Amino acid sequence: MRRRTLLTGIAGGLVAVGAAPVPALAHDRRVLHVRPGGSVQAAVDAVDGSGWTIVVHPGTYRDVVNIPAGKGELTLCGASRDPRAAVIVFDRANGTPRPEGGTYGTAGSATLTSAAPGLTVRELTIANDWLRADHPEFTGTQAVAAYVTGDRSHFERVRLLAHQDTLFADTTALDTFDRQYYRHCYIEGDVDFVFGRARAVFDSCRFHTLQRDVSFTPKGMVFAPATARANPYGFLALHSRITSGAEDAAYKIARPWVPSYETTAWPSLVVRDTWIGPGIDAVAPYTNMRDAYPWQTMRFREYANSGPGAVISMPENRPQLTAAEAGAHTRRTYLGEWRPYGRP
Repeated sequence: MRRRTLLTGIAGGLVAVGAAPVPALAHDRRVLHVRPGGSVQAAVDAVDGSGWTIVVHPGTYRDVVNIPAGKGELTLCGASRDPRAAVIVFDRANGTPRPEGGTYGTAGSATLTSAAPGLTVRELTIANDWLRADHPEFTGTQAVAAYVTGDRSHFERVRLLAHQDTLFADTTALDTFDRQYYRHCYIEGDVDFVFGRARAVFDSCRFHTLQRDVSFTPKGMVFAPATARANPYGFLALHSRITSGAEDAAYKIARPWVPSYETTAWPSLVVRDTWIGPGIDAVAPYTNMRDAYPWQTMRFREYANSGPGAVISMPENRPQLTAAEAGAHTRRTYLGEWRPYGRP
């Protein structure tokens, strides 16, 4: 039986989340602790306003966590420096039936959802362990680990685990350019597992493609940006690595996502200064999601990549930035005055 978690109480100056009351770390900081047997969502619910820290102690928490916009500047962090020690996980897919009828949809499948501005997540694992093989009757097989929309969302040393649609990096509205920053994160999946319309920087991250027991190629794509046409910047991956558990050339770097509700989208992706392993098809690293929106018409570019998956044998299939153009695709240009990475 899966473990369910529960907030056991808050009293006086002590915070009891799980087995035993834990004193606040300091009088001038508002801190909640979650221990095995406790609930991360219950801690979020207990937060009144912005500027809180929720510390998640080592353990596995089968929990669905929703952080609303009104709880900004929240920090959600693991008590250990090892992001594998504290795991927030649930199993829900696009096609999972809701108790009240209908299905959850892609966004509703997420283990962690946040619309809060200024969110910081550190040293945690966030996973969706729903498996296609367990539900062959489902057609909606997207199963999101994290659905993030708030501006200035910062993930540091976080593991994001799922299969299809692992990280939904999106914005709060079609006409907003919310910014997200991911550093030293590990993100794994198979189909479109980093997708959405956010202005998102992936700095020194590792993207890992999973083995799939299917006969078709490609087995999947790493990125599926859906950048708004008015947004000059979409996804930027730099100083990162793309590795694979599948056979050579089984995966593509990306395909463009032009949603039916935003047909003017102009997907943007730059992968630069990144090591690309043999799991990526070096000859044809991009493909279409729909023939009406060919990838060649999108803002897909590379610069100074290395590794067997970065070899340029057919230049028309691997559009490159010039050195001058690369100067416009940096952390600073994408994130503006917000500098979660410190000094440039």
